[in-house]
Amino acid sequence: MALHVMEEANRCLQCKKPRCMEGCPIHTNIPEVIRLLKDGQLNQAGRMLFENNPLTTVCALVCNHEAQCEGNCVRGIKEAPVHFSVIESYISTTYANQMVQGPAPSNGRKVAIIGAGPAGISIAIILARYGYKVTIFDSRDKIGGVMRYGIPDFRLPDSVLDDIAYRHLELKGIQFRPNTYVGTAITIDDLFRDGYQSIFLGAGLWKPNRLNIRGESLGHVTYAINYLANPGAFRLGDRVMIVGMGNSAMDCARTAIRQGAKYVTCINRREEYSASEYEASYAKLEGVHFMMNKCTLEIREDGIVLADSQKDENGRVVPVPGTEKLYPCTGVIIAASQGAENSLVSSTKGIDVSRKGLLVVDEDGHTSRPGIFAAGDATSGARTVVEAVANGKRVAEAMHAYMQTLPMPQMTDYPDIPVAEEPTASAHAEVVL
Repeated sequence: MALHVMEEANRCLQCKKPRCMEGCPIHTNIPEVIRLLKDGQLNQAGRMLFENNPLTTVCALVCNHEAQCEGNCVRGIKEAPVHFSVIESYISTTYANQMVQGPAPSNGRKVAIIGAGPAGISIAIILARYGYKVTIFDSRDKIGGVMRYGIPDFRLPDSVLDDIAYRHLELKGIQFRPNTYVGTAITIDDLFRDGYQSIFLGAGLWKPNRLNIRGESLGHVTYAINYLANPGAFRLGDRVMIVGMGNSAMDCARTAIRQGAKYVTCINRREEYSASEYEASYAKLEGVHFMMNKCTLEIREDGIVLADSQKDENGRVVPVPGTEKLYPCTGVIIAASQGAENSLVSSTKGIDVSRKGLLVVDEDGHTSRPGIFAAGDATSGARTVVEAVANGKRVAEAMHAYMQTLPMPQMTDYPDIPVAEEPTASAHAEVVL
């Protein structure tokens, strides 16, 4: 591995105007990271990566590199680009093992993060560096959000996220409250009451978009976001059809093969697909079939009804009459993206949302209610991990600036309460008996 990494590092031209850095949504200083590595300063290179991107170990694995850093590499014009993903993964995972620093000195202020996805985790880490007492709330039992429950383990191992939970959250004093759905028993107003001076909303998109066709409720049908969260819970049989051709559909297809499916086909209404060429190439290599220009009309117990597609005079994709056919299958996965849940917003006054249910924010993540910020998929729709981190960095600085304008919190309800004495050992024994 080290030899291969150095071979890639030596191919870097150290451009004065690095297109790779411009192509990176978080603007990682790629030439400088590579220079430090070549100079034997691996720890310095690792520190630079983590200071710029708290989720660098994740992005090294799941970023759309061919459209970002590597896709903009000058070497890629005539030959293979410098594969910075390999370099970043080696440096970040090696350096991560040495990250044991504890929490920063407290500044006396508290922050609540709702949603342990990429934006929420990034903001929590950045604010913890400033000394804020950070608590992350999430409806699931582990951190990661879509990174853990929407990306297959063969692309992003859970161990990478578990390491982030330990080194970036536990060691930094960031508290994680799992299995807690803010908006039901606990509300936004409760958080302000309990002394949180600023709140970040990053609950993500967990509501599947429906096709609104007959058969969508049948037992052998599921949605991509539900399937990827726990694929082993589903029994979809040997022949699986997937409606959609985005990256999520590719993840479902490759996962279905690993779950034992013999024939997996992705269906698309158009000629072009939205998945990255990298992900699509892996799906094809593993035996996934693509069906283009097909409209999904109905799902039946024994298969799925498709028709050829065409564009009408308004540019909409519509089925061609008379081309309907039943394609036998044993399971169907609908991968038509996701939308926003509304219970959190509906239980909170003063937060504006768009017609699609997304949170309305300015460029720094301010919502319409003071003290509440948002970023990530909940504001822009489904995007990439690195874009969520980039937005999170900007919002974290805005939250920090906002809280610095507020007076220090004061606990005045019950001052000077004496601390109760601990029960003696004998008292415990008496209780047990």
